[in-house]
Amino acid sequence: MQSFHQINTRRPHPLLFCVLFLCIFLCAPILSGCSSENRLKDGFYTAEMSEYSHGWKEYLCIMVKSGQIVYAEFNAKDPSGYIKAWDNAYMQNMSAVEGTYPNEYTRNYTAQLIASQSPDGVDAVSGASHSGSNFLKLSQAVIDQAADGDPETVTVEAGGE
Repeated sequence: MQSFHQINTRRPHPLLFCVLFLCIFLCAPILSGCSSENRLKDGFYTAEMSEYSHGWKEYLCIMVKSGQIVYAEFNAKDPSGYIKAWDNAYMQNMSAVEGTYPNEYTRNYTAQLIASQSPDGVDAVSGASHSGSNFLKLSQAVIDQAADGDPETVTVEAGGE
């Protein structure tokens, strides 16, 4: 049987150092992905479509706090600045035809973005697919802004309309 002194004076096997070094070396890139460099910068970020569609220009504004999207407003405005979700006649007409309306689908899209923190986690709302397509473009634009910390409003090209 070994004495206490003999147990404590044994040197660790050289292979143990190699294994530890490899573990640290291989885990470093994974752990660096969790750094604050990849997080969104706190602030407000806005993107708007480049053109009016059917008299409305859609926009998205997000608020980032502690690197997370905590608030989002998606809506559309007419040239005078009137907000689409406030238009009750538009709401009634669209609801009857499409089964949804701006005040409903805009909240749905923003809730999905806040929950998923990514445009990839946003599903289309039936009856609002055109706005959904624009929402995805606007979402990516504001997330790119937030990653760069750029508070200037970004214009997103409508394309294919």
